[in-house]
Amino acid sequence: MGIYRDGENITVASAKQLPLRRTWCLRSPGAPMSTKPTHVRWLLVFWLFVLSAVSYLDRVNISVAGGLLASAYGFSNVQLGWVFSSFLVSYALFQTVGGRLADRLGARRVLTLGVLWWGVFTALTAAVPLRMAGALAALMAVRFLLGAGEAVVYPASSQVIARWIPSQERGVANGWIFAGVGAGAGLSPPLITYIMVRFGWRVSFWVCAAIGLAVGVVWYLISRDEPAQHAGVSSTELTLIRAGLTLSDSGRPKSTTGGSQVVPWRMVLKNLDVLAVTLSYFCFGYVAWIFFSWFYIYLAQVRGLNLKASAFYAMLPFIAMAVCCIVGGTLSDRLTCWRGPRLGRCVAACFAMMIAAVFLSVGALAQSARLASVILAGGAGALYLGQSSFWAVTADIAGASSGSVSGFMNMGGQIGGAVTASLTPWIATRLGWTASFLVAAALCLLGAVAWLVVDPTRAVAAIAQDSSTAVAGPAHKIGITSVGS
Repeated sequence: MGIYRDGENITVASAKQLPLRRTWCLRSPGAPMSTKPTHVRWLLVFWLFVLSAVSYLDRVNISVAGGLLASAYGFSNVQLGWVFSSFLVSYALFQTVGGRLADRLGARRVLTLGVLWWGVFTALTAAVPLRMAGALAALMAVRFLLGAGEAVVYPASSQVIARWIPSQERGVANGWIFAGVGAGAGLSPPLITYIMVRFGWRVSFWVCAAIGLAVGVVWYLISRDEPAQHAGVSSTELTLIRAGLTLSDSGRPKSTTGGSQVVPWRMVLKNLDVLAVTLSYFCFGYVAWIFFSWFYIYLAQVRGLNLKASAFYAMLPFIAMAVCCIVGGTLSDRLTCWRGPRLGRCVAACFAMMIAAVFLSVGALAQSARLASVILAGGAGALYLGQSSFWAVTADIAGASSGSVSGFMNMGGQIGGAVTASLTPWIATRLGWTASFLVAAALCLLGAVAWLVVDPTRAVAAIAQDSSTAVAGPAHKIGITSVGS
């Protein structure tokens, strides 16, 4: 059972009594018209895109500078992999902490503090002395602390999506945010290479740190935790936002003040949908981090491309990611409005991961270095066609607990990244780089299968409420709540 809005009418009905298309594509027909409509929510989405890009600039820079850094300190590729993994281990461990902080303290403060934190430790990466005893351990510690700061980015962004973005716009909004992944990672090879050639690898980290600090200050100035708190939001936009928030944003009809309840961890850990999407995101993270950690080095050392050619071809996967994030998010929203979230979120993501598996397999076997680079870049793009589905689904099913639930999911993704940072060179050393990419392709197929288990219309908060009241069977809440009416 749930509470649903149709124009100015509020009804109580079961999910099966309502047409899915209407509930997911509501455009608030009763909203008052404003002479000056605003789009503040899209300004915040754009700046989350910028934050996303800078976060990946600050984490991928070391993969580009890794060759020179390893030579300077005398590290092997395996030791360099330990440095990569130390970031990803803390990034994974602090996902749930960052998400819970965003749920309780608000995304504005948590994101600002996170950006300032990771800016400091990006700069400290270049401050470890060459002749220092235990330089490897020091670098691993610095990167571990950097990962702890960056861990808040996407769980806090999910909290912004849950409170600012109507359900029917969440696919494209998440698409833009995660296009920042491709933009930041794609900008890294040419920018870091340019700085390294002219000023040295250490300066590249200081430049990245300064950029991060600047965008963090801007975020604090332009953002607010709730639409009603922002002076620039018009009544028309506020009504549209409130009408498009899902019931699961609080697990019950939500007040105009935005009151909500955070879902207990025991319910999150027992939820089949959360566990399935987390497994799929583990597979996603494993594959994605091959490109973030090793692709530049793979092109230079394995495929034999020179420094400039490696920088150019290493950009291609990230350009594909940026474009496909937006395309995939837009398609996801349109398919959701056409046939519901099962097709628009789950099936679309499943198909994307299957296509990525094909590209990775073919690219790994290609003989030409340049052709392989292009095909593998296509695999990265195909993978990111489904990126927005992960985050749209967690916002839809978790609502006010979206920071916690998305943080738990992202923890799975980053554990996958930590595994690939160390396992990929190990496989490559023993079985060759082709085997490394074929393992990634197999994990894409596993992630695709996991999506078939997910029901995006089943709210975590609703299931928690049913369990506490001993009502048999799960509650399916797929409507749009009447908020602020």
